[in-house]
Amino acid sequence: FQIDAEPAELREKYGRNTFGQSCLLARRLVEAGTRCVSVYNGGWDTHQNNFSDLKNTLLPPWDQGLAALIADLHDRGLLENTIVWCTGEFGRTPKINDMGAGRDHWARAMSMVYAGCGIRGGNIIGETDKTASEPTTDPYSPDDAAASFYHALGIDPHREYHTRDGRPVMIVQNGTPITELWS
Repeated sequence: FQIDAEPAELREKYGRNTFGQSCLLARRLVEAGTRCVSVYNGGWDTHQNNFSDLKNTLLPPWDQGLAALIADLHDRGLLENTIVWCTGEFGRTPKINDMGAGRDHWARAMSMVYAGCGIRGGNIIGETDKTASEPTTDPYSPDDAAASFYHALGIDPHREYHTRDGRPVMIVQNGTPITELWS
């Protein structure tokens, strides 16, 4: 947890903000052998001031911290065995609301970022119509996204596990890995 042990130049590369330094800490934890790290970056509920909040507050540290994390994992030879998955729980409305230039919750289309574990970079999968309202290709489900995550880690997403008392537990019930991530 001693990120101050990192060179100042590297800390600057990640960004001297909570998200950037959290990404640096995540890299340190992965490098130390931690098997699962979650970095929370809240505050994306832009029901008002969507464009100014994205431009001035949310996207700059996210872009900088995520890019530095992926590059640093790659440079250290850790990206091939580490998956980076960035997601929220839904998309944002294509239409700007009347409550202050915001965007509301939208379940029909959203974006995610995957990197590492052999995933081909620069790959865009899926399309929406011209207003980003509806998918124009076969949509992927949250279960498909989760199945892809587990598949990348070498875990069979369809395997049935059992609790100590024998109760069956499925990691992902209906999802299928998104094979285009690796092609």
